[in-house]
Amino acid sequence: MSMINNVNERLHRIRVKLYPSYLPSVDGRYHAKTNNEASLTIEEVCAALKNRGGFAGNYESLIENVRQFFNEAAYQLCDGFAVNTGFFSIHPNIGGTFDSAKDSYDEKKNPISFRFRTLSALRNLVKHISVDIDGVADNAGWIDEFTDTDENAVNSTFAENDIFCITGNRIKVEGDDPSCGVYFVPVEDSSKAVKVTRIAENSNAKVIGVCVKTGYLHNRIEIRTQSTNNHKLLKVPRVIVSDFVLEEA
Repeated sequence: MSMINNVNERLHRIRVKLYPSYLPSVDGRYHAKTNNEASLTIEEVCAALKNRGGFAGNYESLIENVRQFFNEAAYQLCDGFAVNTGFFSIHPNIGGTFDSAKDSYDEKKNPISFRFRTLSALRNLVKHISVDIDGVADNAGWIDEFTDTDENAVNSTFAENDIFCITGNRIKVEGDDPSCGVYFVPVEDSSKAVKVTRIAENSNAKVIGVCVKTGYLHNRIEIRTQSTNNHKLLKVPRVIVSDFVLEEA
C-alpha cells in the first residue's frame, strides 16, 4: 500500500531585510522589506522565459511582441478600459470629487491614476514561496518610500512641481555643508543630479518637498546629510540612496 502526501513544494524564494517598525498600533519591533533593486526589465524576463522556461521562438521577436502588447494595453487604458492580464488587472481611476453633473474635469482637482489589483492566479502562488530573512538592515539610515502625493504614486513615478513625501529612518537633512539636501539623481548620469530647492517638512522619519525635473527617465533619490543620532554633526555628509528607481513623468 502506498501513501500520497499532499505537500505544497516551495518553488520560489524571497529574500528580505528587517526594518524597525515605528507604528504605535502594530505589535512587533520590525517589518520586512524586499529588495526592490531586483527589478527585471522586459528583456530580462524574456531571456528567463527562453533560458529557463523553454521558449522556442525568436528572442528579439518575443521582446518586440511583449512591448507591443504593453503599448496597446496602455492605449486601451487611456481610453477608459480596464486590462485583465490573468494575474493582475489595471484600472483607470479618477480622483477627487465633483459638485454636480455640470462640473467640468479639472486635472488638478481630479487627477487620473491607474490602480492594480492582484487576481487569484497570482495570489494562489503565495503558497509556493518561502522567505529568507537576511538580518536587520543597516541602521545608518534608509529611504523606505517616496510618494508623489499629487499622483498618489509610491516608489514609481514623479512629476515636476508635484509634492513628494519621503519616509524612512534618520533621513533628516541637516548640516552647513553646501552639498546637504535632497537630490533627484539620474541613473544614466549621476553627475546630473538636481537638488530640491523647496522643502516643507524635515525630520528623521519624513521629508516633504517639491519635485524637480532632471530630464532623465530613470532616477534615484539621494539624501545628503550631516545629521547623527547624538545631535553632533558629521564632518562629511553621509549619503542615503533609495534602493528603488523612479520614472520622471
